[in-house]
Amino acid sequence: MKKGNKNNILRAAKNAKKDEFYTQLSDIENELKHYKNYFNNKIVLCNCDNPNVSNFSRYFVDNFDKLKLKKIISIGLKNIGSSNFFVYDRDKYNNSAISFEQIEMKQLNGDGDFRSEESIHFLKEADIVVTNPPFSLFREYV
Repeated sequence: MKKGNKNNILRAAKNAKKDEFYTQLSDIENELKHYKNYFNNKIVLCNCDNPNVSNFSRYFVDNFDKLKLKKIISIGLKNIGSSNFFVYDRDKYNNSAISFEQIEMKQLNGDGDFRSEESIHFLKEADIVVTNPPFSLFREYV
């Protein structure tokens, strides 16, 4: 897809208040390869995703060792899926690598909104946030 087409799609999604827009795995790989040294021993939070299908979450699980991550936390917004989350670190899985599909999802108490107490609790634990915020709430998110 050409860059101009992507921008038009994003503008249309913002105007329509359509927040369900997933980043392609290839785009994530192409962008984050420039920052791999920043992830060493860090906790990454994906706080506006659907953990079941998020390519950001998938990327970080699949590249956990390569990036030398400490932990990944992924939170789902109820309005784009279910309000669930996962926390992935090696200690929980006896220091062995697992696939994205094997990660245990848990239910949040609330709706997973980035402004909720639960989400803010995870935010305070994180070193780096990598996510697609809801386009209609982008200014508030930032």
